Amino acid sequence: MGEKHLGALGEKAASRGGTLHFEGTAYDTADLYARATRVGGGLQAAGVGPGDRVVVIMSNCPEVPLSYNAIWRIGAAPTPVLFLVSTDELHHILTDSEAAAVITTPEFAPKVAETGVPVQTFVVGQDSFEALEQAEPAALVDREDDDLAALLYTGGTTGRSKGVMLSHANLWGSGNAAKTRQVESGSDYTRSLTALPLAHAYGLLVTTVGMFQDEPGEAVLQRWFNPPEFLALAAQHRTEVISVVPSMLGLLLAQPLEDVDLSSLQVVTSGGAPLPEAIRAEWEKRVPDSVVLEGYGLTETSALVSSSPRDANRPGSVGTPVPGSEVRILAPDGRQLGPDEDGEICVRSSMVTKGYWRAPEQTAAAITDGWLHTGDIGHLDADGYLYVVDRIKDLIIRGGFNVYPRDIEDVLVEHPDVTSAAVVGRPDPRSGEEVVAFVSVTPGSTVTSDELREYARSRVSAAKYPREVHIVEAIPLTSVGKTDRKKLRSQITQVTSTS
Repeated sequence: MGEKHLGALGEKAASRGGTLHFEGTAYDTADLYARATRVGGGLQAAGVGPGDRVVVIMSNCPEVPLSYNAIWRIGAAPTPVLFLVSTDELHHILTDSEAAAVITTPEFAPKVAETGVPVQTFVVGQDSFEALEQAEPAALVDREDDDLAALLYTGGTTGRSKGVMLSHANLWGSGNAAKTRQVESGSDYTRSLTALPLAHAYGLLVTTVGMFQDEPGEAVLQRWFNPPEFLALAAQHRTEVISVVPSMLGLLLAQPLEDVDLSSLQVVTSGGAPLPEAIRAEWEKRVPDSVVLEGYGLTETSALVSSSPRDANRPGSVGTPVPGSEVRILAPDGRQLGPDEDGEICVRSSMVTKGYWRAPEQTAAAITDGWLHTGDIGHLDADGYLYVVDRIKDLIIRGGFNVYPRDIEDVLVEHPDVTSAAVVGRPDPRSGEEVVAFVSVTPGSTVTSDELREYARSRVSAAKYPREVHIVEAIPLTSVGKTDRKKLRSQITQVTSTS
């Protein structure tokens, strides 16, 4: 049996004990794992075997990690799917993965049925899932480190989503590296809270990190992110560490933080998207006993490349490569760039995917000689700290000048009336591309688009400031809390310019 079998890791973690708090109920982790062994036995009886893919589509609940552990135990591979996925996209995932089964909850079972894909479906809280739990416990099935442990589908912003193959060694490596960094930097705590979707790579990382806990811990899980409730849970459970994406942190800042007892909170881990400096600074000003630590990863790297050590944090950076991870910055012609030179971030580590599911050409294009080309632009400083500038595909070229959306967004959110901002490019016959900004503002604000445009113009070069600023009720986000630039680009032709 492979040394990094996630089923064995889950069994070991369960033996240490711990508590999962969810919607007012405390679940003993050993009891949850005992249920997982029976669900695994039920899946085996239903014909699910080693290497098979099992789609798990649920909002956050204890049955999500329970299902993952059941599937890993019998040598199969979970295929986590965000519940906000469209019926068409779910049909694609079910057919592309050739799923052997689906585990879901009553509210999403109709969506599975609507796909028309003939797949056996087990619904939590109904007879089908209860029958799984009545089975004899499954024995741990042998798997090698390089065997498939999870198949995660990317967001598909540039076409059909691709299945990212992650092995047992990949997921074991990211969980172990994250845990090692936490211990080394003194940010290893036992009381945590998250509302990250466990179906996303970042949420899956949080799950695997917890499996490396050295002592019984207390984890609090929120079904989906609700800012007032999130803060109330942090106060109630004396939470020490929370895991968020930047959009969540921005929404928390809109709450009366000073009215909530967050004195136990030590660390805020932020990932999934670039964190505006203004948001980090405001959080640490209003919750002064905590520090925001940024990290960086992709689905293709098992959600982890670098993280910020608490004892040597550099705001604006996503930290240094975690143990076992190497980073290079390459120019378009393949040259390795030096400190502070922007180029494509490339990664080599034991956490890098085996490749894309049944897509050898796409795999070969993304991974060269073991190095993953991330599609992100960034640089390393002289001390090896990584700074992420933007996505290559989001780069705007205006009149021959490179404009990084994040640079403009960071300036706009410094305006006291702006709560969030997003910048995209639109085709322009004279400049090639024009810079267009969308902003949301505080309730009751009277700031105008012209004022915001001039505010940005006074703080960035003439080639970069947005010629159009549109004030919107909210910046559209993807299902994992990232700016939905694809949707914004589609809105450019639908909105009336107020510039």
